[in-house]
Amino acid sequence: MTGDNLIFTLASCAFFMGLVGWISWYKTRGTADTKDGYFLAGRGLGATFIAGSLLLTNLSAEQLIGLNGSAYGFNMSSMGWEVTAAVATIAMALVFLPRYLAGAFTTLPQFLNDRFDPTVRRMSVVLFMLGYGLVTIPSVLYSGSLAVIALFDVPALTGLGDFEALVAMVVVIGVTGSIYAVFGGLRAVAISDTLNGIGLLIIGILVPVFGLIALGGGDFGAGLTQLTTENTEKLNAIGSASDPTPFGTIFTGMIFANLFYWCTNQYVIQRTLGAQSLAEGQKGVLFSGFFKILVPFMMMIPGVIAFHLYGPGLGTIDEAYPRLIRDVLPVYLSGFFLAVLLGAVFSSFNSLLNSAATLFSLDVYAPAMGGRASDTQLVRVAKIASVVIALFSFVVAPMLALAPEGLWQIIRIFTGFYNIPTVVIVIVGLFTARVPALGAKVVIVFHVVTYAVLRFVLEDAVTLHFIHQYAILFVVEVAIMLACGSLAPRKEAWCFTRNEQVDMTPWHFAKPLAVTLFSCVIAAYLLFSPLGAASADGPGAVFAALIGALIIGNAAVWLTAARRRAA
Repeated sequence: MTGDNLIFTLASCAFFMGLVGWISWYKTRGTADTKDGYFLAGRGLGATFIAGSLLLTNLSAEQLIGLNGSAYGFNMSSMGWEVTAAVATIAMALVFLPRYLAGAFTTLPQFLNDRFDPTVRRMSVVLFMLGYGLVTIPSVLYSGSLAVIALFDVPALTGLGDFEALVAMVVVIGVTGSIYAVFGGLRAVAISDTLNGIGLLIIGILVPVFGLIALGGGDFGAGLTQLTTENTEKLNAIGSASDPTPFGTIFTGMIFANLFYWCTNQYVIQRTLGAQSLAEGQKGVLFSGFFKILVPFMMMIPGVIAFHLYGPGLGTIDEAYPRLIRDVLPVYLSGFFLAVLLGAVFSSFNSLLNSAATLFSLDVYAPAMGGRASDTQLVRVAKIASVVIALFSFVVAPMLALAPEGLWQIIRIFTGFYNIPTVVIVIVGLFTARVPALGAKVVIVFHVVTYAVLRFVLEDAVTLHFIHQYAILFVVEVAIMLACGSLAPRKEAWCFTRNEQVDMTPWHFAKPLAVTLFSCVIAAYLLFSPLGAASADGPGAVFAALIGALIIGNAAVWLTAARRRAA
């Protein structure tokens, strides 16, 4: 990149980032002074901001590189994590969100306190805070910084060494992201996420288009033909046992991992808890599910295009997307792309920071004060906590570069320490009335000990895929909680206490749209399978018949819904 191009890139990036920052500030003036205003955006988020924030919270820079790298080096099997997440958004919209909003909960531990007792609340807060503070937030900063460095060769542009460039990017990304989280609260985070999400969608469409034009020697159609007729095994999402994501895992532990992430993970569900109504919340969650269906097209097809352009000879699979961007993206879009890339990193970072501060303020500080803390005190404590956590993450994030193998191993498995017990406790808590707090406490301790033994002591002996282990642990832990409910039930059955703060009328099209969304999940797997694009002969009659059946089924569902609506 020449000097003039660099100046143009940085200037245009600053312009787009400044525009997002100004709009976020303008829309949040005077709205973040109260508890609900700061932590839940005044319970005023509409479907657009919920969907946009969920999209950007879930997608970050390392996924751009990682998913495309997986498609380049293997096939489309890793789309399982993204596409099947749509099923979890259906569960969130139809099952979990109505309960959360009816109870007017601000945090998940608050619900666990209501359902079980304060000890379960404290145990869940400890798990979340350790996960966010020690691993998740620093890893987002680290991996996001690496992505920016890889895509724009920051050491060469700045003259800094590799580690110095990493530290500089961590600080720049961290400080900028902290501004949204500390001063604007959830509303500023949601607005900036939505604006950056629009940019991500634009880039997500343009990169495959430019890639196909390059593949076809200037002809988009020729590039598309080559993509769909040569090396079609790359378009197969039905993963074998040797692929990154074996197909069987989407029916076992991946279900529960996605349920945790989309239905019980504080930093994801917090924007849904700020919905202005149940209907708006359901719309936003379901719309975000449709965005997940688009991820293979935006974040994996470019990796397949890179394989066609460069062959299997790149140094590592993670070089595929940065190389493609440098080769096909016009200079005039480089600043916009950098702004979108940074926005994706900011989103994950500031969402995590906001949620960690929310947990500390409402589930640690507020109970310690005996419920006497004012809204002003709670917001002030949250801002201080945000600054402290951010500064701590600035120190931890660069350390990942010093011992990447050990620390990356911890990052990969740490979520497993609290995802399954959390979703078990919430599901059993929601759908039973006699299971006591003892069951939740036993499950948390059992899971942490068992999972630690499986991952650190018996890792070589137990060869079962860790996602399948999730499923087994889920079944065992549900059984433990039900056994506790049978042997030592609550003296009084738990009764859900309604505390509705928003309109709880469900969206009348939520169920038919959920059917359509689930059909899109099936269609995506049919498309990227030996019945569809992964066939050397292209999609055949069976593929057409199955897609036709999905279309007819959806038409019937929507006609029925329309008739009921009109009746």
